[in-house]
Amino acid sequence: MSVLDSIIKKAKKKLRRIAFSEGEDVRVIEASVRAQNDKLAQPILIGDIDNIKSKIEGFGANPTEFEIIDPKGSSRLKIYAQEFTNLRKKRIISLEDALIEVQEPLNFAAMMVRTSDSDGTIGGAVETTSRTVGAALKIIGKAEDSPIVSSFFLIILDKPYHPKKVTLVFSDCGLVIEPTALQLSQIGQSSIQSYIDLIGGEPKVAMLSFSTYGSARHKSVRMVSEATALLKKAKPHVKIDGELQFDSAFVPSVSEKKAKGSELEGDANIMIFPNLDAANIGYKIAERIGGARAIGPILQGLSKPANDLSRGCSVDDIYDLMAVTAAQVK
Repeated sequence: MSVLDSIIKKAKKKLRRIAFSEGEDVRVIEASVRAQNDKLAQPILIGDIDNIKSKIEGFGANPTEFEIIDPKGSSRLKIYAQEFTNLRKKRIISLEDALIEVQEPLNFAAMMVRTSDSDGTIGGAVETTSRTVGAALKIIGKAEDSPIVSSFFLIILDKPYHPKKVTLVFSDCGLVIEPTALQLSQIGQSSIQSYIDLIGGEPKVAMLSFSTYGSARHKSVRMVSEATALLKKAKPHVKIDGELQFDSAFVPSVSEKKAKGSELEGDANIMIFPNLDAANIGYKIAERIGGARAIGPILQGLSKPANDLSRGCSVDDIYDLMAVTAAQVK
């Protein structure tokens, strides 16, 4: 069974309610129809009711089998507005202004999750990452035991032309732009837990750089080395190494030459990039040139599941992320 099949199987154990803030997007609707038919999840489509119903019918499905909500007419609007004012204690907002805020689909979907009217939410097929993640941070909030909210991609290498058939975690590809050494180690800690929760097996962490074991000198290299030391201290029983170039982390024969003695032995499955530039470019190259299947960005460190889509996402991407979101529910 593939990793993705395993995630889908886990998601199907209990039918989770997943709110889509962009419920009118045709890709979201097609993925939702498929998910409903497969009993993967119970999608909640947010937007104009008539428009959504018409598009559902276009895929040969019955709109009455779907939960469709227009925030402007929701009976929960006043409850959400009151909760929103409670959230903004440091920046006082009137109930009237809160009513306007929670009618925004991103905010409405996040509020559904906060109040347990939904198990998770997905956005980003139309909206930017900053707005999608911003709503989740503002309304759903950080988990109490998490020092930082970050993101990762599942990079699935399963094609005949891939030299390794493996699923990797790439982090942080979508959120923390220039992490400090401490933040980088915290991203590593979250990514280890995400790997265990979604993939299983032994996590093996590579702290990536343009240098391997001091082959170059620069402040960014020193930062990665410091982050590696912090992560090893926090997770002493996990295989962690750095600073490493990607080939030293991923190719055993290169590891033997460049990083002789590394406990990873070129078999890392969690790749922690030094900054958002490197991570975002890296995952897009893996997907668009390397032919990898990239699922995400998946958020980690929130109190409840909320995830982001790329605006270039496909129906399969949405379906897969729905499975991941459902599987994240605790």
